[in-house]
Amino acid sequence: MSAELGKAWTIARRDLRGRFVGLRLLIVCLFLGVATLAAIGSLTNAITEELANRGQAILGGDLEIAVAQREATTAELAALGQAGTLSETIRMQAMARLPDGSDTQLVELKGVDSAYPLYGEFTLENGQTAPVPGPREIFVTPALMQRLSLQTGGTISFGETSFTISGIIAEEPDRLSEGLSLGPVAITSLEGLRATNLIQPGSLFESKYRLKLPVTAIPREVGDGLAERFPNAAWEIKTRDDGAPSTRRFIERMGQFLTLVGLASLVIAGIGVGNGVASYLRGKQGAIATLKILGADSAMIFRIYLFQIMAVAIGAIALGLVIGALAPLAIIQIAGDVLPIKPEFDIYPLPLVVSALYGLLIAVIFALPPLSRAKTIPAAGIIRGEGRSWRQIDRQSWIGVGLAIVAILVLALGTANEPLFSASFIGAATAILLLLTGLGALIRWLASKAPRPKQPLLRLALTSLHRPGAQTGQLVVALGLGLTLFATLAAIQTSLTNEIRSTVPRDAPSFFVLDIPVERADEFRSRVAETSSAAEVNIVPTLRGTITEFAGQRVSELETLPEGAWVLRGDRGLTYSAAIPEGSEIAAGEWWPADYDGPPLVSVDEEQGAALGLKIGDSLTVSLLGVEIPAKVASFRKVNWRNFGFNYVLVFPPGVLANVPHNVAATIQLETAKEDKLLGILPQEFPSISMVKVKEIASQIGDILDQMATAIAAAASIAIFSGIAVLIGAIAASRQTRVYDSVILKLLGATRAQILTVQAIEYALLALLLSAVALVLGLFAGWFVITQVFEFTWQPDWGIVMLTLAIGAVVTLGIGLLGSIPVLSAKPARALREL
Repeated sequence: MSAELGKAWTIARRDLRGRFVGLRLLIVCLFLGVATLAAIGSLTNAITEELANRGQAILGGDLEIAVAQREATTAELAALGQAGTLSETIRMQAMARLPDGSDTQLVELKGVDSAYPLYGEFTLENGQTAPVPGPREIFVTPALMQRLSLQTGGTISFGETSFTISGIIAEEPDRLSEGLSLGPVAITSLEGLRATNLIQPGSLFESKYRLKLPVTAIPREVGDGLAERFPNAAWEIKTRDDGAPSTRRFIERMGQFLTLVGLASLVIAGIGVGNGVASYLRGKQGAIATLKILGADSAMIFRIYLFQIMAVAIGAIALGLVIGALAPLAIIQIAGDVLPIKPEFDIYPLPLVVSALYGLLIAVIFALPPLSRAKTIPAAGIIRGEGRSWRQIDRQSWIGVGLAIVAILVLALGTANEPLFSASFIGAATAILLLLTGLGALIRWLASKAPRPKQPLLRLALTSLHRPGAQTGQLVVALGLGLTLFATLAAIQTSLTNEIRSTVPRDAPSFFVLDIPVERADEFRSRVAETSSAAEVNIVPTLRGTITEFAGQRVSELETLPEGAWVLRGDRGLTYSAAIPEGSEIAAGEWWPADYDGPPLVSVDEEQGAALGLKIGDSLTVSLLGVEIPAKVASFRKVNWRNFGFNYVLVFPPGVLANVPHNVAATIQLETAKEDKLLGILPQEFPSISMVKVKEIASQIGDILDQMATAIAAAASIAIFSGIAVLIGAIAASRQTRVYDSVILKLLGATRAQILTVQAIEYALLALLLSAVALVLGLFAGWFVITQVFEFTWQPDWGIVMLTLAIGAVVTLGIGLLGSIPVLSAKPARALREL
């Protein structure tokens, strides 16, 4: 057997001789698919590994205990101090003011102790490590310096205290774990923060306690022990292994989605591989016939050309792996600031191995059928030009294809973080391919049964769709995939664009105002009215609490949180109201009377209620300021989260929370010309408040959506290139038959223009029919990505989608006609001798 393999390899190598003419399509398709997969996998691994390696610095400790609206008690501090080295920080939103009151800016104000940071380095722009700030010293980011035209040594005020700017922040080591920031950062000491008098009962602030544990300690076990010791503390506990969980989830989900897009691109490219191999073997049919006449059996023919194709495929895959492994280096250099964390470049073997396996399996799946046909056709059939025999595929090849498909499914699901999501994606992609394949067969059948037109050129074009040797099926798949990808990309891009535009609705408020003292709410409303009589002010109570129990289940005892139940991740905003809040409507249950004074009730957002599996009458317990408040679910509300008002998952009757220390928040809507005036007045008269411009929030959301749209467009563009390669392959595979038809028509007196017109009509008929199919498939795929993957609103721009589809149809039609030029150039005498 080894001798036979050696002989087959020798013949294959001599026949190939480094010339890849005929296999260039295979090289291009595999290279594009593998390089895309390897690049996506390598970049995702680089970011997630960097998050893991820098877990201590990102989190600021081995273990973090966070609690909202209060500081740790004496007993809690003692227990934390016993567990390890302790560092305390307090973080809140506050308004920075210039000494003369001429300008203000919303800032994330952070107070740190002398132990901060436990890990990582807090550095300044001059390259020095930041010293422990004094009671009246503060460090600020360059953005705040620029926004308020500040200088080092200058003065800035927060609340009732002024600070001297002692340096400009270059790196805040735990920045990523702090989450989304609504403004520039300013860092002072805990003493300085407390001196502002911004921390009052009901103020919105967060205390964080980081622990540096002994080497032998296991952070999760220490955290569980502390949680058991203080079951009602309403702590949010994180360990160094998951210091930025939301960032990790986003990166992994986005990476998985883009990997599946890359896999779909590779499958599309696989069709091009099949077409390329078929075209290559047809060009080798003379050599195949010669080998068979000289005594080579079918197995030897199979081995020879399998060696050739696999050798070229391995070379294309290797080149794709090299480019894919190096791509993150270029991405990090070009777009490093866009990434949530700038990782160090490295070679990550796992995504490269997975990408290589995908490439090899795709090559096997699409190369086996044409190889099987090549080995089964008899030499006499090749010499006589019997095309029918080329459609035969033996059983062993089908088994090989089936095993390779199973291997791809196992690989895709086994390496996925969310197997169900991956299975859905793969199922949808497979269904589209099967649908297009079936549509190709249906078009051939309908063309054969359709009445024959009187116009000769139209009749020839219709006949070309179902004649023997017609590549209608491959053309339908190629054109259908290409147009579907155009429609999908246009739908996704325009939907994301409209998501950005609709981020701020026309009736959105101008400001969110936080931490208004409840006793000064009427004074606040009057002061706004004095500034602008047309201003609309909506004031609501605001508190923060943590759900500790629902439907009889303690959250601390759950091994994993229910799918989609984000309300259980840490503390959440909640409020009380006698009437149904603006922007909500009752979906189930009943609202309490305005004068309700009974047992605690709660109204829950409909979507989160479904995620928690709640029913009317179920229990739900919330911890506020360390005190647990049990309630019964009275109703579910459908909440309009897009109205940019104050929307809460949990709403209680006034009698339940009115006596809990809290502040109120407000939305203000007024004319744009009065915004700056209000910004100059309110922070001066109400030092505790924080004013958030809605436009600034919208800008941050828009930047994130823009980045997502760019990543999707980049991945989808590879799929489009693969679709174009498939179309080229389908044209190449049908070239021999088209050359024969062209020569016969020329001998019968047809001109080049007439032959080209026939092919143009054929492609136009297919493009017109497939555009309608691609529109439906593309819109479905776009809807799935927008609503199910990213959970945004489906709002594509129909005009742009239709225009993009039309342009795609024209482009594919042009490619088809360009591919016909070599057919028109064929010399009748030479072609007849070769056919």
